[in-house]
This record gives sequence, C-alpha cells and structure tokens, in this order.
Amino acid sequence: MSVKPIEITAYQLAERFVGLSEVSGPVSDPTILAMLRLDQAWPEGDETPWCSAFVNYIAWMLRLPRSKRLNARSWLGIGVPVMLGDAEAGFDVAIFSRGSNAPGPEVLDAPGHVAFLGSVDGPSLLVLGGNQGDRVSLARYPISRLLGIRRLR
Repeated sequence: MSVKPIEITAYQLAERFVGLSEVSGPVSDPTILAMLRLDQAWPEGDETPWCSAFVNYIAWMLRLPRSKRLNARSWLGIGVPVMLGDAEAGFDVAIFSRGSNAPGPEVLDAPGHVAFLGSVDGPSLLVLGGNQGDRVSLARYPISRLLGIRRLR
C-alpha cells in the first residue's frame, strides 16, 4: 500500500503561524529570530523587519523557490510573474511598495512588503504575512501599492 503525501499550500502552512508576534524589549521571539537567521547571520533581534524572512521560512519548509534575502522587493525576481486577474490564493505572494513616493518595481533596493495572497477585496488585497502589526496576521493592502505577484510553485 502506497501512502499519498499530504499536499499543503504555502498559505495553509503560513496560517499555522497566525498570532506569532515580536517580543517587546531586549528579548526576541526565538521563532522569528530563527526565520531572520535562516539566510542572514546578522539580525540581532525581532525588531528587524521580518516580512521577507517569514515568506522565506514558509517557502523553505515547503521546498519552494525563495529569495534568501530580508528585502521584501527581492521577491520580485523569484518564481513566475502573475497578473492580478490570474493570481491564486494560497500559491502566490504579493509584493507591495512602502512609504510615500516609493519607486516602482524596477528598484529592488527600496522599502516594501511581501505576504501570501489571500483574496482580492475591492480596491485591496487581503494578505497573510509576517511583521504586519509586528505579528503574523491577515491585513489589507491597497492594490495601488502592488508591485507584483509571483507564483512560487
């Protein structure tokens, strides 16, 4: 008798971390610190922006392509580009600009945010990500800030 492997999407695995949050002060959450240090040795604590570390960690666990960088915009070069109308919740990551007067997707070394796509909700996207309010959570981001969507599988 053969055993069929359990298939899980990146979004489903990421859901298991909802509520994981930074610790105030000099102490860091060990799980977030492990995510940050998966590919970078320098982070000293969970105060370091960790949205990309979270996506990298989930992708690493599922053996999916990953950026191996803490820069959110580094995800613009990973996987396959997908148009918003073809995006699939559970399989795709959304990359957003951050800040006013933010440059477009051609500038990879600028502030941004990356998270797993949940759904399109009118003028915004519902995404599941790390470092959203200093925790893993669901949040809405305006489509106007979307830099790109990438499929990791």
